[in-house]
Amino acid sequence: MPHIIGTAGHIDHGKTSLLKALTGHDTDQLKEEKERGISIDLGFAFLDLPNGERAGIVDVPGHERFIRNMLAGAQGIDLVLFTVAADDGVMPQTEEHFDFLHLLGVQKGLFVITKADMVGPERIEEVREEIEILTIDTVFEGAPILPVSSVTGQGLDGLQQEIARQLEAYSRPSQPGYFRLPVDRVFTLKGHGVVVTGTALAGTVREGDTVRVLPTQREARVRSLQVHGEDMSEAHWGQRVALNLVGLDKADVARGHVVCHPKVQMTTTRFDASVEIRPSAGREVVNHERVRIHLGTAEVIGKIILLGGLDVLPPKSMALCQIVTQEPLVALRGDHFVLRNQTAQGTLGGGVVVNPFAQRHRKAETQATERLHALQTPDLREACHAYLEVCPQFAVRLDEIYHGVNAREEEITALLANDAAILPFPDAQHPEAYSITTKWQRLVAAVEKMLAVFHAQTPLAQGMDMESVRSQLPFNLTPKIFRAVAERLIAEGVVARHESLLRLPSHAVSLSQEEQAIAARLERLVQEGQFTPPDTKGLEEVLQLPRKRLNDFLAVLESREALVKITPDFYISGTVLGQARTALTDYVATHGEITAAIFRDLLGISRKTAIPLLEYFDRNGLTVRVGDVRKLRKT
Repeated sequence: MPHIIGTAGHIDHGKTSLLKALTGHDTDQLKEEKERGISIDLGFAFLDLPNGERAGIVDVPGHERFIRNMLAGAQGIDLVLFTVAADDGVMPQTEEHFDFLHLLGVQKGLFVITKADMVGPERIEEVREEIEILTIDTVFEGAPILPVSSVTGQGLDGLQQEIARQLEAYSRPSQPGYFRLPVDRVFTLKGHGVVVTGTALAGTVREGDTVRVLPTQREARVRSLQVHGEDMSEAHWGQRVALNLVGLDKADVARGHVVCHPKVQMTTTRFDASVEIRPSAGREVVNHERVRIHLGTAEVIGKIILLGGLDVLPPKSMALCQIVTQEPLVALRGDHFVLRNQTAQGTLGGGVVVNPFAQRHRKAETQATERLHALQTPDLREACHAYLEVCPQFAVRLDEIYHGVNAREEEITALLANDAAILPFPDAQHPEAYSITTKWQRLVAAVEKMLAVFHAQTPLAQGMDMESVRSQLPFNLTPKIFRAVAERLIAEGVVARHESLLRLPSHAVSLSQEEQAIAARLERLVQEGQFTPPDTKGLEEVLQLPRKRLNDFLAVLESREALVKITPDFYISGTVLGQARTALTDYVATHGEITAAIFRDLLGISRKTAIPLLEYFDRNGLTVRVGDVRKLRKT
């Protein structure tokens, strides 16, 4: 597979000269770079290896003023050529670049002692020892150290051979998810339009593909592409890629943006991460400190929130944290990032994204760190379980899941369909969102406790309104998902339902002797009112009952079919309603239809009472309104 070689090291330690000696290509192209003799922006070249492969090379600037440019080019490096000048040795920028590579997860490196022609053997050994000390307890400990001179050619052949050996022995594991390419350069070519370059972090892109630019959400088509300077029909993760895009102006895309598969749509301004503070930070990081975040090729300002009750995070320590940014980022699980102080004067540390779409954590949320630890698993099934646990909503949409765990949609669909711990909603035939059995168990417990408390406080109520139940659950549920949840609760015997009310199956209303007397008086008042009984306000005044208490008695009598609710304020005796029904059906059976006026006169009531009664009969399927008349509904 093609590889990416990157440079690192202090300013004026010979990175660009080394690459020119190796490849014959000068990566300093800017006029200012030529005049000042330093690299300001990223430079690009390639190296043909003995096995016939071509490795892409990214030359990064070493000056501290151009750290942003250095970090933009450090993405996706397979092998770093770390330069340390023989005359200077390890310098402050050497250490900072070394921290960057560690934090970005680079696994392979060669240390090149440049300017070897300027010093004697003793100095070479001193610098070698400095490098060995720098790499203690890191993945670079024991990495080859080669003295080289770009002027005399000393050691260049051996360096080329060692580069080839290192790359032949290294196979970077396939990266998960869809195609993503953080943009590090944008330019236009006459007759071709916009060209973007970068290192593909994941996936594959082909000529003719539609791609999305984030965070702008603009779409474009890939007219053509190059890999490591050669025309290709497709490009893959781990390759240095140039894309000629149709449908964009140069102003529509910039360094820091991400060109990606159209399925990748979500950006974030709040993510949870595992954060490490490097020894070179020289101080502790405090809770809610403002920081500068480098992720992909983007650089944004934000703040770091320490989780688990921590107030400070000292050097040489790691912890789970939340990063809140001022601007949206494209961040997915497993992405590496670097944290620098707000003024960009020093590196604090960095880390790995754990939950890219985090919610604000409450101080009392004791299980937050435990669930985030579970989300760090490399196992995709376990990651899905952990992600469903950390999401605040009870059931999570499929697109949110595959974004959240950084996988492809078809992978997640197949995985969820064959997992007994996963619950699809509304149902398995038409899944719109997914939950997990542990959440279901917590939901059942919450509903049972909620209804038990409700029944204890309002023993006369038939049940709790469904919307009230939904609003008090410990999870966010859309109305549609809650209806499916309610059906499942009923099917499993957790609750019973009466119209829009939910109750525990064991709940039954029983009236005390005093309450029975109140209920009997209430029923008598409504019965005596015939077709025009007192409304609820009038009943309140006569019985001297607060509205909530009155509603409880009305509900009891309604459940016994002694009273019928016509409107929220209008109850009628079941017997009297039967008389109205008979009068209406007899008239329509003879005349074929009835108007509101005739119905009013038939019962000797006002239009104000006749209209609600007719609408009640419409709702209950007895009649159907046709213009200004009612007819009996055909059965």
